[in-house]
Amino acid sequence: MSILHEWNSLQTRRRFLGRGANALGAAALTSLLGRSLAHAAPGAVSTQHLPKAKRVIYLHMVGGPSQMDLLDYKPAMQAMYDKDLPASIRNGQRLTTMTSGQSRFPIAPSKYKFSQAGQCGMWMNTELLPNLAKNADDICWMRSLNTEAINHEPAICAMQTGNQITGRPCLGSWASYGLGSTNDNLPSFVVLIATPTNREQEQAISSRLWSSGYLPGEHAGVSFRSKGDPILFINNPPGVPDDLRKQTIDGINQLNRLNYEAIGDPETHTRIKQYEMAFRMQASVPELTDLSKEPEHIFKLYGEEARKRGSFANSVLMARRLVERGVRFVQIYHNNWDHHGNVNGRMPSQCKDVDQPCHALIEDLKQRGMFDDTLIIWGGEFGRTIYSQGGLSKDNYGRDHHPRCFSMWMAGGGARGGQIYGETDEFSYNIVKDPLPIRDFHATVLHLLGYDHERFTYKYQGLDQKLVGVLPTKVVKALIK
Repeated sequence: MSILHEWNSLQTRRRFLGRGANALGAAALTSLLGRSLAHAAPGAVSTQHLPKAKRVIYLHMVGGPSQMDLLDYKPAMQAMYDKDLPASIRNGQRLTTMTSGQSRFPIAPSKYKFSQAGQCGMWMNTELLPNLAKNADDICWMRSLNTEAINHEPAICAMQTGNQITGRPCLGSWASYGLGSTNDNLPSFVVLIATPTNREQEQAISSRLWSSGYLPGEHAGVSFRSKGDPILFINNPPGVPDDLRKQTIDGINQLNRLNYEAIGDPETHTRIKQYEMAFRMQASVPELTDLSKEPEHIFKLYGEEARKRGSFANSVLMARRLVERGVRFVQIYHNNWDHHGNVNGRMPSQCKDVDQPCHALIEDLKQRGMFDDTLIIWGGEFGRTIYSQGGLSKDNYGRDHHPRCFSMWMAGGGARGGQIYGETDEFSYNIVKDPLPIRDFHATVLHLLGYDHERFTYKYQGLDQKLVGVLPTKVVKALIK
C-alpha cells in the first residue's frame, strides 16, 4: 500500500501533463507555468495555518555545549567547589561509561563572569558572549530541553530527526518537503560544516543527519564543501563545454523519464530532479559563493573570519546569502563542543567562533527586513554535568554528557524575543519548571513554519509518519509571539 501511495504521489502531475502528449510538451508546459506548478510539485504540502517563519537557519553545536558555563547561571555552585554531587540530586540516574565508574563526583562551578542582559534580564556568560548579549531581547531562551539519549550518535540523531534510530527524515528535509524552494536554481535544503578554530575533540558528522529518510530523495540536504569546488562535480570535466554537458543531461533525463513513465519508481524521479538541479546550480553556485561584492561593513559586522572559507563566520554569512536567494533551510554544524576535558582551554575559542557571527546574523537579517520571518535556532544535542569528569583543578576540568537538561535559543521567525523559558535546580542537573522535550520543541518549530505536527505526515509502511513520533506532543505557545 505504501509503495502505491508513494508512486501515485510522485507521478500525478507528470501523468496529467503527459497523458496523450509527449514528454517534451509536458516539460515545456511546466517551464511556462513556472513557480505555480513548482509549489504543486510532488512532495509539496500546503501550510495548515498562517506561518510566522518562511525559512530556517539551524546552528547545531556538535558535542553538547555546557549550559552552566553559558546560559544556565548557577551562583550557588561557587561555594560547593570540589564537594560531591549529592546522591539525592543524581538519584541513580544513568551515566555514561566515562564517569559511571568514578568514586567521586566533584562539583566544578563555572569560572566565567555572568551578568544580566537586556530588559528581559537574562543571566548569561557575558564574558565569552558579549556580542550575543546585545540581542538578549531578540532571543527566546530555553533552559529546559531534555532527551533520553546519553551518547552523541543517538542524541544528535534524535535532535535532528526526532528519533534516536537513524533512517528518519531530518527537520530540514521535512521543511523542504513541506515548503519547497522559491529558487529553481538552488536546493531547498543546504548543509554547511564549519571548521572550529580549536579541533581538540571533534565528533563524527555523517550525511545520515541530513538524509531525507523515507521522504523523496530530492528533500535530502545538499552539502556545500569548504575546500575546492563548493559541490562535487559542479564544474565541467576538462574539455567538456556547457552545451555538451547540457545535451548529455537532457539525454539521460529523457531515458529516465521514459523509465519513470513506465514504472513510476520514486528513485528515478529523484535522479531526474537531481540532474536538472545540478545543471542549474552550475550557474547559481559560483555567484552565491563569491563574497567579493559583499560591502566592507558586512565583514566588519561578521568579523574578519568571515573571509575565510569554512569558518563559522563564513558559514553564517553564506547562510544569509542562501536564505536571501530562496533556500528554505540551512543547517550549519560547528564541532568541538564535547568538553570531557580542558573546558577552560576550549570554551573561549568555541565562543569566539560563534559569538560575533550569531549577533551579526540577527542584525544583518534585521537590516534586510528578513528577521521577522527567518527562524534562527542555536543549540546542541544535550548538555554537560556540573561535576567534573576525572580529576578536578581550578585550571582544568571536564564535563560528561548530560541529557537531563540543556539550553538552546531561537530568534526571529515568530519566536518570542526576551522570553526565558524553563528552570533547572541549583546544580543544573534536573528540571524544576517547564520541561521541554525535543518532540515539543520540534512541534513548535513546525507550528512556526505553518504546520500542525499531528497532520503534517507522510505515508510510509502503511502509517502516517510524523517528525514528532507517536508520544503525546504539544506546541509550546509561550515560545511564540
